[in-house]
Amino acid sequence: MPMDIRLDDLTGKPVQALLAAHLSGMQENSPPGSVYALDLTGLKAPDVSVWTGWDGERLMGVGALKELSDTAGEIKSMRTDAAYLRKGVGARILDHIISVAKLRGYNRLSLETGSGAEFDAALNLYRKYGFENGAAFGGYEASDFNQFLHLDL
Repeated sequence: MPMDIRLDDLTGKPVQALLAAHLSGMQENSPPGSVYALDLTGLKAPDVSVWTGWDGERLMGVGALKELSDTAGEIKSMRTDAAYLRKGVGARILDHIISVAKLRGYNRLSLETGSGAEFDAALNLYRKYGFENGAAFGGYEASDFNQFLHLDL
């Protein structure tokens, strides 16, 4: 399935709706105080780049990369539209983010996510790419719910 990946300014209604669904889903499936997904303001920060995947004019998915340092980045806000689940959208966006991270000279990518059935598909994708569980990073605090994955580039 063809997909056009674009750097996004987050002004479009489709991406705003998908990101709102992402935040809502994280809140519904996480204990109170355990959601670290960025809202629109956080995603518009100068140290965050957001890409969207498109099938013509239909939004397929979104993913973001936050710069942690000159050599490290964090994956944020990965979400696939329900109409495109299990069609490789997440993998294509993740490929793009990893490529950009390498071009920027990062030697490590990290992410924070939750635990439980709602997170299994994402965890399987990240582990397929070589991400491994590890220590908390970037000011996060470990809990029984959240987990931290890292990929050495």
